[in-house]
Amino acid sequence: MKLIPKTLLAFAMAAATAASQAQDIYITAAAMVDTVSGKLIESPAVLVSGERIVAVGREGALPVPDDAQQIDLGNLTLVPGLMDMHVHLSSAAEGTPFLEEMLQSTPRQTVNAVRNARATLQAGFTAVRDLGDSGYAVIAVRDAVAAGELEGPRIWSAGNALSVTGGHCDNNFYPPELDFKAEAVADGPWAVREALRKNIKYGADTVKFCATGGVFSRGTKVGAIQYTPEEMKAIVDEGHHRGQVVAAHAHGTEGIKAAIEAGVDSVEHASILDGEAIKLAKKQGTWFSMDIYNTDYTQTQGRANGVPEENLQKDAAIAQVQRDSFRAAVEGGVNMVFGSDAAIYPHGQNARQFARMVEYGMTEVQALQSATINAATLMKRDDLGAIKTGYLADIIAVEGNPLEDITVLERVSFVMKGGTVVKAQTP
Repeated sequence: MKLIPKTLLAFAMAAATAASQAQDIYITAAAMVDTVSGKLIESPAVLVSGERIVAVGREGALPVPDDAQQIDLGNLTLVPGLMDMHVHLSSAAEGTPFLEEMLQSTPRQTVNAVRNARATLQAGFTAVRDLGDSGYAVIAVRDAVAAGELEGPRIWSAGNALSVTGGHCDNNFYPPELDFKAEAVADGPWAVREALRKNIKYGADTVKFCATGGVFSRGTKVGAIQYTPEEMKAIVDEGHHRGQVVAAHAHGTEGIKAAIEAGVDSVEHASILDGEAIKLAKKQGTWFSMDIYNTDYTQTQGRANGVPEENLQKDAAIAQVQRDSFRAAVEGGVNMVFGSDAAIYPHGQNARQFARMVEYGMTEVQALQSATINAATLMKRDDLGAIKTGYLADIIAVEGNPLEDITVLERVSFVMKGGTVVKAQTP
């Protein structure tokens, strides 16, 4: 029986979810994006068995197994599940005022992460890299999602982001008499190795350190380098020794170059670039993850959400500089992945960044690839980022062609993660 979205797609969601453990699922739609070739394929058919894709072809040519559950998505376009390489699931831009959120306990932050993980998955992001929380809250949520106890995307979690004393990723909002410091503050090559090892001990499966100052910290200069080259090299060496993908938060030019030379896998923000930094990143194969949308939200909603004036001013000062750097990086051929810094703006709205990426130099194909095959390459996964035989069945569907209008990714109608339908809306 074919299930037509305008009448029975809601039933398809329940039926496919129940059947996914026992039956193959045969999916058809009007079109499918091949993220490897960057082309649109008409009348696709995808066969899913368990959590993986076992065949991809054309409707009418790919046989339908006798006992398969069929889902016909009508005029929708199939797209691989999207991947966001920079989120903070335990925090949120909306709701609790900025400074009050710092007073939340680890259990409360875990509740935040549960809510935000679901919103992220419902928005079509089936995998994310969480680059810093406290109390290992996101690691707990990651494990619960993997066990099937919670609804959320696949999660790589850094645990506590490494920071110098008083730097970005420390917490400088408390008075000195409290003698407070963030959980992964570490100074010196051996101290940073110890901090990284502790994160891994408690479940971290990726690494984040703060190479420069930042926007949403107190008393740090956005462009100023923090860790020394020797400390950065120790972090990268230790992370790679333990099989981790290493990310460096870096806005300033000097810190970006030092992080690249230390061997990081990705530079987050990469706001103030020069020609040398771009050439160095291209030579080293370093990935840039540049969050060029979130200033839109911060400058319109930040004050109402209690963001201090210092942080609003730093955000305003860096916004256009970063966007110009993004254009230069794209033109320079640097490896690029999608990273939204969700939490600076609401989770579930991650896809709003795509339009800015196209505005500042990417083609629609490049923007989509940044959140699919490029992200999978960064995370060393050869079974994500495309709708291909043998890949995990992370599939979304949208109305329209994202290769012509990237904003259709903001309105996801269907989400399948690992062969289980988690969202199906009637267009």
